[in-house]
Formats: sequence, structure tokens, C-alpha cells
Amino acid sequence: MTEREQAPGQQQRPPGSTGAMEPHPDDEMRSYAGRGLLDGARALVTGGDSGIGRAVAVAFAKEGADLAVVYFDSLEDADAEHTASLVREQGRRCLLYKGDLASEEYCRQVVDDVVNGLGGLDVLVNHAGTQHVESDFTQLSSEQFDRTFKVNVYSMFWLIRAALPYLNEGNSIINTGSVNGLRGNKSMMDYAASKGAVHTLTKSLAQSLAQTGVRVNCVAPGPVWTPLIPSTLPESKVEGFGGQAPMGRMGHPDEIAPSYVFLAAERLSSYYTGEVLAPVGGETHPG
Repeated sequence: MTEREQAPGQQQRPPGSTGAMEPHPDDEMRSYAGRGLLDGARALVTGGDSGIGRAVAVAFAKEGADLAVVYFDSLEDADAEHTASLVREQGRRCLLYKGDLASEEYCRQVVDDVVNGLGGLDVLVNHAGTQHVESDFTQLSSEQFDRTFKVNVYSMFWLIRAALPYLNEGNSIINTGSVNGLRGNKSMMDYAASKGAVHTLTKSLAQSLAQTGVRVNCVAPGPVWTPLIPSTLPESKVEGFGGQAPMGRMGHPDEIAPSYVFLAAERLSSYYTGEVLAPVGGETHPG
């Protein structure tokens, strides 16, 4: 991997958009060549409008899957439409759904809509997430803590529960965790706690479903350059983002998406369930 450009300080209004980012993230999987690993699969990717979610959607399409992408806000419309165009370039379908996954009713409804739209469901990628910076624990509000867990944890619970009746042996659930859930983060305590919960939910559900043939795994990325970063971190933390990693740089979505392909494709990962795969730029963690 060649040396990549460092990020200058910058800020965006949440939830952020790709077009305003400098440098532009590598998130379109342009150099990725599929080989039919997901031929005929139907995949739902939450948070798939941009960043890692976009790269995953495009990679899945290149492997032969049809996609449904869920995103949150009208500010993300342009990003979502671009993701859909990238999927459709591969001759695959891409359905777009906009709504708040912090709602139990919406989670149930969107799964039903996706199943009706795609004709079934084979892969569920729970990637949507939110984060906020607050270093003073006494200033961490109940409202923020609740919102973080509703989006990052409850939505997974609701979506998986709604999806399970449609999933069969050989199908896959992939959750997105975080390096912060592996080692904590003093300035995003609620976010780190929510991602730790995601990791443990993944392991527990994998054990519960092991005999059904539905595999449950997790990808826990390190510092990756997505719209979430300039729209949620202070400018001082955006500048040089990812430089603390042992590799000395941030990752890009295109570098993370192959982990999801690996975990989605039974041909590659049939003996993997309950795993937390951590592309974190060289950090090591016990366990």
C-alpha cells in the first residue's frame, strides 16, 4: 500500500457528506474484481450511503449480489444515490430506504420492505452508527447515551430479530463494531461501550444460531476516513486523523470492505462464526 494523503482539519454538519471531504475517501472499489462469491445473494446494508457501507455495497455487487441500502437523513440523499449508481453499474439492483433505525417499528418495517423488494434476504450487514465526543463523563447526557445505544445496539437487535425468519443455512449476519469497543475511548465513552456491546452480542448470537447454519460475525475497524469523522470530531482531531495507528495513517473504506465480503461468502468463511475481525492498522489487542 502506497503512502496516503493525510487529512487536514475540517468540519461538517452531521451526518456529513462525501463530496466535501478532503482528501476524497477511496470508497468506490474501483480496482476490486469480483469472482462470483455472492452470485444471486440479496443483501441489506444499513448505513450504506457512504464510507465503509458504500464500499461494502459496491463490493457485494461486484460479487453478484443485489442490494438494499438504508440511510438516515435527507442530507445523505446524494451519497445514497451515488452508491446506488455504483451498484447498478455492475448490473445489480439497488433499492434505497431512508429512515431512523432508532425506531423499533421502522426496523421491522424496513426488513419486510426489503424482503418484498428483493424477493428474500441472504446477508444482513448492520453498519449504521452514530458517535459524539464528550470527555467529561459527568456531562454525558442520558439523551445522548440513549441515542447512541438505540442507533448502535438496539437497531441491530431489532433488525436481526426481524430478519431471522427469512435467513437460512449458509446465510450471514455481519455487524460493525469498532476498535473503540476493543480498547475503550476516553472521549467517546458511550460510543465505545455501545461497540463493546456489539462485539459481545455478535459472539453470543453466533453461539445461539450455530446449529441453524446462519453465521454471525463482526468487523471492528480502526480509524477509517468516512463522513462520520469530519461531522462528529472536533477539527483538531480530524487533522492528521489516524496518524496514531502503528501504520501511521488512516484507513480508507476500500481497504475494509473485503473483510465483509470474506464474512458474507460461505465459500470463504463457512467455519467462521462469532468472530470479531479487526482491521485497525496494526494495533494489537488481547483476546
